[in-house]
This record gives sequence, C-alpha cells and structure tokens, in this order.
Amino acid sequence: MTALLATRVLKADAAAIGEAVRCLAAGGLVAFPTETVYGLGADATNGQAVALLYEAKGRPAFNPLIAHVLDLRAAQALAHFNAEATQLAETFWPGPLTLVLPKADNCPVADLATAGLDSIAVRVPSHAAARRIFEKFGKPVVAPSANMSGHVSPTNAAHVLADLRGRIDLVVDGGETSVGVESTIVACLEKPALLRPGGVTREAIERTLGHPIASPPHSVASGQDAPLAPGMLASHYAPRTPLRLDASEVDAGECLLAFGPKLARGFQHAARVLNLSERGDLIEAAATLYSYLRALDGAGATTIAVMPVPRQGLGEAINDRLSRAAAPR
Repeated sequence: MTALLATRVLKADAAAIGEAVRCLAAGGLVAFPTETVYGLGADATNGQAVALLYEAKGRPAFNPLIAHVLDLRAAQALAHFNAEATQLAETFWPGPLTLVLPKADNCPVADLATAGLDSIAVRVPSHAAARRIFEKFGKPVVAPSANMSGHVSPTNAAHVLADLRGRIDLVVDGGETSVGVESTIVACLEKPALLRPGGVTREAIERTLGHPIASPPHSVASGQDAPLAPGMLASHYAPRTPLRLDASEVDAGECLLAFGPKLARGFQHAARVLNLSERGDLIEAAATLYSYLRALDGAGATTIAVMPVPRQGLGEAINDRLSRAAAPR
C-alpha cells in the first residue's frame, strides 16, 4: 500500500450497511462479519478492487477468492449447478458451506478473483449484516478472511484492526462471530469432494448426498499450482508463535491451548493457559479457536502447546486449521 487509509469502524446498523455499500461501489475494501469469521469484502466484478484486496492482505494472487451472494438464484448467475450441488445449496444455504463449481459462461466475477481457473467458489452466508450488504449492493462480493494472509483469522472487529488498520476503508462491527472457523468447501466439478473442512460437518454433507465424499486433497505449497479453493495452502491460519500439536505435557516457557476437563501435565508452569472448551464441546472449541490462538500469540511464549482435539464432526475442521497453523513457513 502506498499510503495509509483512515480505517473507520461502524457498529452494524442501517447507517453502517449503507456506508459499506457506498464504499464497495467506489472500489473500496470493507470488513464485515459473517457467521464464520470476518470477511474482507470487495466488488467481485471490479478487477482493480480485487487487486487492492490482494495487496491489502498480502495474499498470493494464485490463491482464488470466494464470491459471496445473497441467495441461490444469484449464485446460479455465476456458476453451473448440477443436481448434487443444487441439493447441497438448498440444504445448507444460507450457511457456512462454499461450493466450487464450473464458471457460468457470462460470469461477471473478475478473472483475478478466480485465479484464472475455469471454476468459481460461491457461498451464501447467513449473518444478517452480511446479507443486508449483499441485498443492497446487488453484486457478488469477494470476501476472504479479514486478516493478513496466512495469519490467524479474525472473529471480531478488534482482530481485523490488529492486522488491517490503515490498509482498508471500513470495518462493520457486528460483534463476535458464532461459528468461528471458515466455511466447509466442497467441489462439485465431477464427483463431490471435500476441499476444506469447516462449519458444516462431513457427516452432514454425506447424509444429504446419501454417499461418502472424498477426503481433503494434499495441501498446495506456496509457489506451486493454483489451489482450487482458499485455505488449501500448507501453511495457513498461523500465529507468529510456533505450535506444538498433540501435547500431553507443557514444557517450560510454553503456553497451553487446552481442550476438555483434564489439562496436560505441567499446566501449572505454563506462561498462560486457555481452554477451547472445558466441557469438551467441539462447537464451543471452533468458536473460540482463533481468538485463543491470537491471545496466546501475544503472551511472549516460545511455543504454544496444543492438546489433542477429537477429529469427528467439527473436530475435523479444527484439526485441519491447527495442522496448517503448525506447518513450516
């Protein structure tokens, strides 16, 4: 960025929605809440605005963006839906599910936003503030997480400002997000395939389709072929402090990210302890994950020791984020 912007913060009321729409129409960047995490929005049809978004986040231009719209009808203007994609959309939209689909012939989304691919990622969020913005704006909005690329995703307005103050125009403050991890991404290009676990569980998707879906593919290392969808880079969602996963004890100088009623051995000597869910609730753990990673990242510890988290249900998404956060950078 050549110059710092005067980033404004407005509570998510009618005036803020109107200001967000005006800013998007002028090619600006607006952070707003969704049910998953805060997104950084730009007019998906404006290539210059999309380029500004990549620059503000420091995001690799080969990493595609999700186009957010108000409803299924708007999504069908961007992409071709087969029967299974339609079934998933009708079941889980509005909600934390992204579908990767073949681009429609006259898709208005800028090529930069799809990283030159013949496919497009589309989502219909359920958060009221986001939906009011989409309804009044009337065009698709690309909205990756509102943080510096690769860093921990934001679940409140303060997280957004910590990364992007001076780099974006506006933050619509809608309080804490409810889901706390990003959307599940399913590709419906041939047979349905799970590209990224997230706010809709694999089990729920498989119940809807009536058959199993493929597991997440291998991660894409930075500089290799473009991933089909966001969140597939090997190192992602990362705090600055290194993570040590599946920890059963805490070493000197470490923080502890705990899960469940029984803490790891040596927790009394940890620089700081935060528990994703003392009662072992995966929904609560998903909602607190990014806030707690950010809090422990600021504690000055050498390492964040992370206790094991079960892998079923939302635990699949939590473990996916933790493994990427712990990956070599």
